Amino acid sequence: MTVAKNAARSSRPSHLKLRLAKLATPVSLATFIFCPLLLLLPVLFRLNGKPHANWQQFLGRFHPLVVHLPIGFLVLLPLLEIVGRKRPALREAAGFVLLLAFVSCLGAVTLGYLLAYGSGDQGATVVRHMWGGITLTIGVLFCLLTRPSWFATEVSRVYPVMLAIVLLLLAWTAHQGGSLTHGSSYLTEYLPASLQRFTMMGRTKADDGSFYARHINPIFDANCVGCHGESKVQGGLRLDSFSSLMKGGKDGRVITAGRPGDSILLQRITLPTDDKHFMPAEGHPPLHAEEIRWIGTWIEQGASPTMTSLQGISFAEALKDPPIAPVGDYSSLIVEIHQMQNGQGAKLLPVSSKPSDGLVLHTVDVASSFGDAQLAQFQKFAPYIVEVELGRTSVTDASFDTLSTFTNLRAIHLEGTAITGAKTSRLTILPHLVYINLSGTKMTKEAAADLASMKNLRHVYLFNTPAQPAPAAAPSGVAQNSAAGAKL
Repeated sequence: MTVAKNAARSSRPSHLKLRLAKLATPVSLATFIFCPLLLLLPVLFRLNGKPHANWQQFLGRFHPLVVHLPIGFLVLLPLLEIVGRKRPALREAAGFVLLLAFVSCLGAVTLGYLLAYGSGDQGATVVRHMWGGITLTIGVLFCLLTRPSWFATEVSRVYPVMLAIVLLLLAWTAHQGGSLTHGSSYLTEYLPASLQRFTMMGRTKADDGSFYARHINPIFDANCVGCHGESKVQGGLRLDSFSSLMKGGKDGRVITAGRPGDSILLQRITLPTDDKHFMPAEGHPPLHAEEIRWIGTWIEQGASPTMTSLQGISFAEALKDPPIAPVGDYSSLIVEIHQMQNGQGAKLLPVSSKPSDGLVLHTVDVASSFGDAQLAQFQKFAPYIVEVELGRTSVTDASFDTLSTFTNLRAIHLEGTAITGAKTSRLTILPHLVYINLSGTKMTKEAAADLASMKNLRHVYLFNTPAQPAPAAAPSGVAQNSAAGAKL
C-alpha cells in the first residue's frame, strides 16, 4: 500500500511537469505579444491632463477593487512554493495562483489606465504608479515563462530571482498607489524626529511671512493639492507653489492679478456646489466664506507672493480656533459609512485618514430632498460628526434639536435654507462649535444674539439675512456669487 501511494505521489508531479511544459509555448507567445502592447500603452494613449469619455471613468473606478487581487495572489505565491516542497499539491496550486496573478494584474492595469486617462489625471506619482503596474505585469508574465523549467529541475534560479523582483516591484507600486490616496507622506508623517532627520523625509514648508505663504497657500494645501499637486495633476493645473498657481493649467491662467472677477479659480470656488465646474471637486467640502474672501482680496490687491498684509484684512483674522479634540473610534460603524459613501444619498466622509479627526455630513447630491427627518437618521453617528453641510437643503429650525446632539460639532453650513433662528439657542450647548454659515436664510438680529453668547463661536456668517441685509451692489471686481459674511 505504501509503495502504491508513493508511486501515485511521484506520478502527479510528472504529469504536472508535462502540462507545464506544454504551457510554456503559449506563455512565451503571450510574452512577446503583451509586453510591447503594455509598453506602448502610454505612448498610444498619453496622459495629457484632459478628461475623456465618462465610460472610461466609470470602468476605471473599479480599479481600487480589482487592484487588491494581484496583491493577495503574489503575497500567497512564495508561501505555496516553499511549503510545496513537502506537499506537491500546494506547488501545483502555486502555478494556478501565478496564472491568476497575471490575469488580475492585467485587469488592474487596464482599469487603472482607464481611470487616469478618462479623468485626465497627471502627476509624477500617477506616472510612477502607472509604470510600476506595467512593469509588475511584465514581471509576472516572465515568472510564468520561467517557472516550468525551474519546476522541472529546480536547477535554474531565474524563476526565484524573478519572483523576488516581482515582490519588490509589488511593494513599490503599492506604495505609489497609496501615496495617491493618502498623500506622499502617509508612511513618514509620524516618523520620530530623529528618523525624519536621518532619512531626510521630514516635510518642510516655506514661511517667508507673506500673506500668500501664511494664508493663501495653506488653503490650497488643505483643500486642493490632492488633485492639483505633485502626485496628481488634473487639468494640467498645480496649486502647490506660487509659480505653478500663476502658470495655470489647460484652460489657461486661473489667477488674473488685480481682476478677481476674471480669475477662473475664484469663479470655480464660488459656483453652486452642484455645478459640475465647482471646486473643490470630487465631493470635497466647499471653502469657508472667510477663506474665499481672503483669496478674492489677495487677487484684487495684486496677487503678490511677497506682500505681508492686505488692506481690509489683518493677521488677527487668522483662524486661531481652539485645539481640535479627537473624536471616538467609529470602526464599528465603518461598514454603514462605506455604504453611504458608495450610495446616492447623503454621505459621511472622513476628514482625514485619521479616524480621530471625525466625519463630515455631505448632502450636496441630495440637497433638495434632505430635510429634518433625514438629518435625524444620522443621530447614531452623532459623536463622530464634526461638520455638517446642509446648505440649500430643506431643513428647518427643527434641525437644531438634532444638531444639538452632535457633541463634537465644529462647523455648520446652513446657507440658503429656511432657517429663521427660532431655536438657535439649542446650539449653545455645543462646546466645540467655531463656525456657522447662515447666509441667505431668514435669520433675525434677535436670533443672532443667542450666538453671540457662545465663547468658542468665532466665525458667524449672516450675509443676505434680516440680521445683515445684502448691499445694493457687490464691490467692484468681486465675483457676484462669492460668499461674504460678518464676524460677531
